[in-house]
Amino acid sequence: MPTDTQTEAGLDAGAEPDRKHPVDEKLPPFKMFTSGLQHVAAMYAGVVAPPMIVGPAVGLGARDTAYLMGASLFTAGIATLLQTLGFWKIGARLPFVNGVSFAGVTPMIAIGRDRGADGLTVVFGAIIVASVLGFFLTPYFSQLVRFFPPVVTGTVITLIGVSLLPVAFGWAQGSDAGAPDYGSMRNIGMAALTLAIVLALRKVLRGFLQQIAILLGLVAGTVIAVPMGMTDFDAVRGAGLIGFPSPFHFGAPHFEIAAVVSMCIVMLVCMTESTADMLALGKIVDRPADRRTIEGGLRADTLGSAISPLFNGFMCSAFAQNIGLVAMTKVRSRFVVATGGGILILLGLCPVLASVIALVPLPVLGGAGIVLFGSVAASGIQTLSTAALEKGENALIVAASVGIGLIPIAAPDFYQAFPKDLMVVLDSGISTGCVVAIVLNLAFNHLGRKPVSDVAELADVPERDGGLLSPSGD
Repeated sequence: MPTDTQTEAGLDAGAEPDRKHPVDEKLPPFKMFTSGLQHVAAMYAGVVAPPMIVGPAVGLGARDTAYLMGASLFTAGIATLLQTLGFWKIGARLPFVNGVSFAGVTPMIAIGRDRGADGLTVVFGAIIVASVLGFFLTPYFSQLVRFFPPVVTGTVITLIGVSLLPVAFGWAQGSDAGAPDYGSMRNIGMAALTLAIVLALRKVLRGFLQQIAILLGLVAGTVIAVPMGMTDFDAVRGAGLIGFPSPFHFGAPHFEIAAVVSMCIVMLVCMTESTADMLALGKIVDRPADRRTIEGGLRADTLGSAISPLFNGFMCSAFAQNIGLVAMTKVRSRFVVATGGGILILLGLCPVLASVIALVPLPVLGGAGIVLFGSVAASGIQTLSTAALEKGENALIVAASVGIGLIPIAAPDFYQAFPKDLMVVLDSGISTGCVVAIVLNLAFNHLGRKPVSDVAELADVPERDGGLLSPSGD
């Protein structure tokens, strides 16, 4: 017998009462596995990239960075299972992939820069607090979503991509700024070659192989780098075949107010992105995301993020690239994505696989990173294209928010005279840009005007059961 949620969704989509909705169908085992593996391939680079950035930035060596990557795979799998299978009122129960959010990368670097494991414990503590607060905020968050229209979310997503691009440029130059070959033609040439390979693969490949063009480009670049002596095998030596991520491997979490504030802003950004992604995915799979679906999805996001630091992982949110994969393949089963979540957990339990990723030379990562991070910025620009910049003061909101958000990138010493505690927030262009965008949007588009549900208009979803803008009364 279908559940109440399935019955409601089935009626919404016009499905027959005695037939399972495609979202709830279980495919044959082989197709289930291969389709799930394809989802993993599409988001794999996105999951391992944040720990690859944060690890060296806080002062970790290759082996500890590889450990962070394995932990991120493991916790992404847990978060994906919470979303797809769910329990109680947790989980969107849609083919929704979760993984480490790029939104938190720059703030986490600002929090833990050059502090090693101590910096990570502060990051983990801030994520736990922000995630717990987000979990309890979930029933009411839909009331706040109207303050995050495309003009705000597009600005923030664009800043995420732009803020990460300098990381890719640094990778392209080499691993050690003091090394003789830092910024050499060999390093930058390898980055350029990798970039060319990725672009060529995206052009000539189709289907599944096109989806993993970045992964294939990393493999090709690494193979070319081996005979050139640019590959470091230290991370692989001593790595075990099987290993469980030790809880609080880097130490018990520490809590600092400025770090918590910064990660709370990131959590709001993640919740906004996930809401938009659920609305989009609901349309694609013919199961419109109503209030209960969004609340369940956000609970899974925040619960997964709260659990993640226990196993040395970071904040989790939706992976938009997998929504495109669902649209392209027409495979709408949430159990396929759940299978992908299981594969992620198995990868996280195999330290040697995470260590193999660490073999990729930084110049190779730099070349691929330009495409990876540039794609994030492009996604933000695409969102801004729906923000009606020709009307009102929306263009001014974007201009001021992006301008202020770029200060830490263009002028790293701009805030050097400010108190140290404020630097955790000010050093993150994402955090400052987001705050400015929200405040200016309130000033120009809300104060003195009748509030309009931007989300309800965007989703074109009937506001049944109190609508998207009402907190749950359950």
